Amino acid sequence: MDSAGSQKLEILEFGLSAGLRLDVGVTSVLAKSRSFVQDLIANGHVKVNGLIKKGNYKVREGDWIKATIPVPRPAGAEPENIPLEILYEDEDVLVINKAQGMVVHPAPGAWTGTLVNALLYHCQNLSGINGVLRPGIVHRIDKDTSGILVVAKNDDAHQSLAAQLKAHSMERNYLAVVHGVIAEPSGTVDAPIGRDPADRKRMAVVMHHSKTAVTHYTVLERFRDATYLEVHLETGRTHQIRVHMNYLKHPILGDPVYGPSKNRFGIRGQLLHAAHLGFQHPRSRDLMRFDVPLPEQFADVITKLREEGS
Repeated sequence: MDSAGSQKLEILEFGLSAGLRLDVGVTSVLAKSRSFVQDLIANGHVKVNGLIKKGNYKVREGDWIKATIPVPRPAGAEPENIPLEILYEDEDVLVINKAQGMVVHPAPGAWTGTLVNALLYHCQNLSGINGVLRPGIVHRIDKDTSGILVVAKNDDAHQSLAAQLKAHSMERNYLAVVHGVIAEPSGTVDAPIGRDPADRKRMAVVMHHSKTAVTHYTVLERFRDATYLEVHLETGRTHQIRVHMNYLKHPILGDPVYGPSKNRFGIRGQLLHAAHLGFQHPRSRDLMRFDVPLPEQFADVITKLREEGS
């Protein structure tokens, strides 16, 4: 989004030769990469006679194509005076309790109001390893996931924290409420995650073009039609916990992408909370551990579930 809250767009309209695949023809006209065009099509930014079609659609005589292309913003995020809940800060790291609903870094659809915008206002010294749109960001949690993140204030700190993530030595424990009752006391999901071939805006358990993903979970409490879990991440793939819980047929309550469209509590945004983070301090090598309580909406649902009984 630009400062006025609207994304700049380039709109092109054109015809293609009959019999040509839509993605092939649009790639040729736009002179963009095939993957870029496939993303445009998957996100509904290419229409044929006003209708959304798949990339393998065969163009017919007289079809009229309209492609809406987001124009890249100039690089760099702007500081914004947004309140932050800071759990710890020194010359190397910041530990933040991120609120549900806050995007971590600027991206198409959310150029402002992000954690990075707030961090840039709070301090000027952030690591530059991940570029000007993600300064200091070592790891992320989803917009509607609340909880703890560690931010690097210099490149040495960033490299140390990134190495801990890669070695799976960083402690990352989440709390979640899922649909349905999980019978076993604990379990592990070891299933690779990649783009959902049927919907590129989603992730899924797939065997091809995927990465190893391992999630451990422990049942904390069972209710009539839901289960309260503690979840430990061994790897950190996009949407990993959400995808793995959906794979088990127990999607997270309130998840707008992988769960039912409605829930009886009327909540919006998944009940997934990064409650615990532990890491070795990049400079002192001390083991640092942080815990944060459940946000209000999450705690209210737990109370209601307990009142209903099992």
